[in-house]
Amino acid sequence: MEMLSLEKELKENSYPGRGIIIGRSKDGTKAVTAYFIMGRSENSRNRVFVEDGEGIRTQAFDPSKLTDPSLIIYAPVRVLGNKTIVTNGDQTDTIYEGMDKQLTFEQSLRSREFEPDGPNYTPRISGVLHVENDKFNYAMSILKSNNGSPDACSRYTFAYENAAAGEGHFIHTYKCDGNPLPSFEGEPKLVAIPDDMDEFTDMLWNSLNEDNKVSLFVRYIDIEAGTYETKIVNKNQ
Repeated sequence: MEMLSLEKELKENSYPGRGIIIGRSKDGTKAVTAYFIMGRSENSRNRVFVEDGEGIRTQAFDPSKLTDPSLIIYAPVRVLGNKTIVTNGDQTDTIYEGMDKQLTFEQSLRSREFEPDGPNYTPRISGVLHVENDKFNYAMSILKSNNGSPDACSRYTFAYENAAAGEGHFIHTYKCDGNPLPSFEGEPKLVAIPDDMDEFTDMLWNSLNEDNKVSLFVRYIDIEAGTYETKIVNKNQ
């Protein structure tokens, strides 16, 4: 698979929606994940990321302007032992609870499908990082409508064992802007993951469309020690 420029992918797409990136730093020592949200409506843009234990949650920036919390207020990141779960909705909790009961990532998502926000039927994108015994594996999932029809759910899971240094994968909700918004197509995109967390965070934030970007989360996990460093960037300060 051709390695794409993540910067170019973001700069040339005004509305990828919400996106998850997972991979391994170039020096091989860090498991890396990033999650960003964007918004076109006032309700979607009225959000910030805040830390919540070892994870994060979304929160209304101005509670008086919050009209419908159902699809925009959730915990995008939760940690279960040596697993870090990252998603674009409340399926974070579904995966956490399922894996806590010894279900697999894929099995945990069987009870969920795309979001009920017709005519977009936004895909549910999810990822899990598993760091244990100096090994790093990860998986990504997308649950999407059948070519825009809500009558059937298409389920795709992509698993990456012994993640290669300097490589990662990027999946996002929408192929591009539009009305209705067209769902992401194909496999997660192969992208480069640098060693420098600040550089990576700045590149991601500066590459997202200025009008539509809302919040960004980046985490680098030390594969040997299990410790991590987190950065959060919010447009609303």
